[in-house]
Amino acid sequence: MRKVFVLFAAAAALTTAACNTVAGVGRDTAAAGSAVTQAAEDAKN
Repeated sequence: MRKVFVLFAAAAALTTAACNTVAGVGRDTAAAGSAVTQAAEDAKN
């Protein structure tokens, strides 16, 4: 259980460091949403 917590904490730290700001998180989320939407459109066609 402790290993899972440590891995989760490390992943969260890396994610936070990659985004840097709340605005960065918003841009990252929007980009991920666009990618999912595009993939869904490609699969539909």
